Amino acid sequence: MSRTISSTVLPIQRAMAGATPASWCDGLVFEATGNEVAVAFLDGSVARLRLFDTVDGLAVGEPVAYHPVAEILDARAIATTARVA
Repeated sequence: MSRTISSTVLPIQRAMAGATPASWCDGLVFEATGNEVAVAFLDGSVARLRLFDTVDGLAVGEPVAYHPVAEILDARAIATTARVA
């Protein structure tokens, strides 16, 4: 499966994510509305994220990965900038 990186993800964000791979947090979408998504992470924490590019059809229960340092959400093989709302 090929991965698409949104134009909103800057080279510095990609470098930060690559330099700190242990910072990725896996979770499941529990709410998705417009350009916001709420994620329940596997460690029990929850975050509401504002997406800078839409991920079409992101559904409740869908697995995602979030890098809080680089502010990247990876869903459906699409990486986009996402910041805590």
